[in-house]
Amino acid sequence: MLTYLIRRLFAVAVMLVVIILAVFCIFFLIPKWTGTDPATMFVGKQADKEAIEGVRQKLQLDEPILVQLFEFFKGIFVGRDYTGGGDTTHCSAPCFGYSFRTEQEIWPVLTDRLPVTLSLAAGAAFLWLIIGLAVGIVSALKRGSIWDRMGMTGALAGVSLPVYFTGLILLSVFAYQLDLVSNSFTPFGENAAKWFSGMILPWISLAFLFGAMYARITRATMLEVMGEDYIRTARAKGIKEPVVIGKHAMRSTMTPILTLLGIDLGALMGGAILTETTFSIPGLGQAVLKAINDKDLPLILGVTLITATAVVIANLIVDLLYGVIDPRVRLA
Repeated sequence: MLTYLIRRLFAVAVMLVVIILAVFCIFFLIPKWTGTDPATMFVGKQADKEAIEGVRQKLQLDEPILVQLFEFFKGIFVGRDYTGGGDTTHCSAPCFGYSFRTEQEIWPVLTDRLPVTLSLAAGAAFLWLIIGLAVGIVSALKRGSIWDRMGMTGALAGVSLPVYFTGLILLSVFAYQLDLVSNSFTPFGENAAKWFSGMILPWISLAFLFGAMYARITRATMLEVMGEDYIRTARAKGIKEPVVIGKHAMRSTMTPILTLLGIDLGALMGGAILTETTFSIPGLGQAVLKAINDKDLPLILGVTLITATAVVIANLIVDLLYGVIDPRVRLA
């Protein structure tokens, strides 16, 4: 297991380097190939030539691409100085860039908004796992029954309805008409009760969407697993049905669920843009949406790297959990 873990960690490190290379080239190299000046994109088309040239010197856009890439990597570990136009701007490690739109470092923006997005994703994941697994298992065990039809109809509705639609409906009913929950975000440190009240509707909106997909996958996998030979053997030995389902069938069923969970959680670390916009949650999703509108490339680059890193790490954790969930993986 230790050898496997070391090998996987090495693969993760290589993958992150490749991702950084790819993302860096997309944001800084491709614009040059298409005839777009990155410095103009940073400061805007209305800026004068002196301001554009100052940004070009500060970001070292006039240097060879390998020099730019080296400086970017170095900044992540030891920090970086942006010098040009007669002044110097220091970016402390880990430096993921400096926004000349907002005149602030990217890393503090990411660390300030990441906990908000993390709490949104974690709470929603807890709900959609409970809902999705419960509906999928009941539908599989009661195949063809009214419970199966109701569960799959609800799952179809969850997959079909966009988050902003369900979110606005929930806000209209429970926040504005019934006044049962808060309609605004409150930081956890200020008031935990208001924070929970403001987060419950975003959690439900995301859980309704993702829980529907998990219910369909759980049902399909459970139906396949229940026909396996080892399930029939367990029943022939006289093992009680709850044990057969919970101990034997669920272990195999959880394998694709874990795979999907790792991808979904990793992707949500980049921000649930529609959900955060609908409920005015100041997470990474709102930050990257504003950055796209403002053409703030360093911030977009930072969020992209955070998302890619989260997906890679989440998949590493999922690979390690496979052996815990399914003994056949350990045997292999």
